[in-house]
Amino acid sequence: MSELLKKTSSEAPLALNIQQSLSGRRWLWRMPSFCDSSTLDRHAQHIAQKASLYDTVGRMIAVRGVSPQAVEHFLEPKLKNLLPDPSCLKNMDKAADRIAKAVIQQEKIAIFGDYDVDGGCSSAILTQFFNDLHLSPIVYIPDRIKEGYGPNAPALQSLIDQGVTLIICVDCGAASHQVFDAIPQDKTDIIVLDHHKCETAPSIFASVNPNQLDCNSGLGYLCAGGVSFLACIAVTRALQQKQYFDNHSKPDLLNLLDLVALSTICDVMPLTGLNRALVTQGLKILGKRERIGLAALLEVSGVQKAPDAFSCGFALGPRINAGGRISESNLGLRLLTCHNPVEAHQLAERLDTINKQRQNIEQGVLQQATDLALEQHEKGSPVIMLHHSDWHPGIVGIVAGRIKEQINRPTLIGAELSDGTIKGSGRSIIGLDLGAAIIAAKQAGLLLHGGGHAMAAGYSYRKDQTEILHQFLNEYLSKAAQAPSVVDLEIEGVTTIAGATVELAKQIERLTPFGNGNDEPLIVLSHVHILRSDRIGKDSNTLRLTLQGENGSSIKALIFKADQNPITPYLEDYNNRRPMHLAGWLRTNSWNGRENADFFIKDAAFA
Repeated sequence: MSELLKKTSSEAPLALNIQQSLSGRRWLWRMPSFCDSSTLDRHAQHIAQKASLYDTVGRMIAVRGVSPQAVEHFLEPKLKNLLPDPSCLKNMDKAADRIAKAVIQQEKIAIFGDYDVDGGCSSAILTQFFNDLHLSPIVYIPDRIKEGYGPNAPALQSLIDQGVTLIICVDCGAASHQVFDAIPQDKTDIIVLDHHKCETAPSIFASVNPNQLDCNSGLGYLCAGGVSFLACIAVTRALQQKQYFDNHSKPDLLNLLDLVALSTICDVMPLTGLNRALVTQGLKILGKRERIGLAALLEVSGVQKAPDAFSCGFALGPRINAGGRISESNLGLRLLTCHNPVEAHQLAERLDTINKQRQNIEQGVLQQATDLALEQHEKGSPVIMLHHSDWHPGIVGIVAGRIKEQINRPTLIGAELSDGTIKGSGRSIIGLDLGAAIIAAKQAGLLLHGGGHAMAAGYSYRKDQTEILHQFLNEYLSKAAQAPSVVDLEIEGVTTIAGATVELAKQIERLTPFGNGNDEPLIVLSHVHILRSDRIGKDSNTLRLTLQGENGSSIKALIFKADQNPITPYLEDYNNRRPMHLAGWLRTNSWNGRENADFFIKDAAFA
């Protein structure tokens, strides 16, 4: 590999000396920050030998910070090796004892959840847990448009008026100090199970949040679904200590893992450490298709193979989210907790239809917002911040994410409400903590509400504060101006077409689940020629290529959304005279009982 490394002014060396690809990117070798290249090579060789892997795959594992001693736990992550004691979370024992008391005394419990996938899954986790303990909690999901994010006083009071003595807020509540202070808590205890950053914990019975300032658990990478799962473990342990299970059956906690996996993936949590084990085991549960609602949604979404992180993030997640974004906020939860196959299929079909409506709304907003974002970007603004009265508040977060991906800048998109308030959602780039910036803006008196985590945040403010807020965020996140407008590609391996085998693809798949914190490895097929190209798909927007290596071996390759890809014209008009390097992902494909390796192209450069 050393002959392929050519140092640039940055710390990472150029891969194949590609300073500017056909999409304008540099190709850099993915390098760790924790060791030098010689140490990396030694670790990679040791890992490859120990796990019987190709050297290239050994390097992929080593660059992720996995030591040769830990490679087995990485490739086969098990909860028994990685699951922490839930008591490490501040206030967990207090919360677990209170919930256990409610179970024993058959109290009336309410779950107050957020309307996104993490909130819906967390609510479903607790609902199933309590159902297994023969309790039927009230579940309240607020309306995004009418009520907004998080607990609100009228909703909480309505639960109290129904005789609820314990309210558990999931994926929300960390920043709801004023709301909780306005609610009498002499007859009702409130527990928060959240993961969003906050200034201080609210004054309630117990706040369990790995991201509250005085929690030293080190579990800040968990989503609310993960926190809720640990809470179920803690409550089960508390009940066992009280001999509750001498006369009652234990809940099956492992069957909750499909919901934990779905929430972790869709909330874009890092798929490392404990999360890697939760998702790996959860996908196995999901693959059994025993949860009726998710089985129906997999069918409606056209997911025929075993579900993976991709199908969770791009098939299930958007459809579950769609109800909360532009329709009924509790549709996703109803699907997740449904026990009737006929009703589940109807709910899945409905969410699929709503998701298509969401996509149509999104496209209109995205085009308008992109034009405005490019204007700000060209003026040198480190942070993109936009709002409009015609933009639907339910899709601003998606639009922010799309624009962030396009120009590599923290992006905040807001909808102007009828009262002149701007309500929005932001997405950040790696290395810049948007949640901390939003909290700082709130502390400075620039926001009415705000909170989030490193990569995403929600907020609201008065329209007349727009300019000063934008200036504040530009200064707080000023380092964004130093980021390239087009993100460099991090290359993890180079092979020929002859080397792009099914076995290599299978070995790469052992690194799954892929996602935030564990990106699918990008490899380069070097010195290839294009024998044939044709358009396929119902909209002819997928480009299929037949590639040939220098020794005559061939492989099929694909580019999705070809019309929007700047490298497409080069590949379609290829004259077969000059070899190319293609960067992308090597994956297995089964067809008619035969396994093949296919290549999915991300970028291209002339050799």
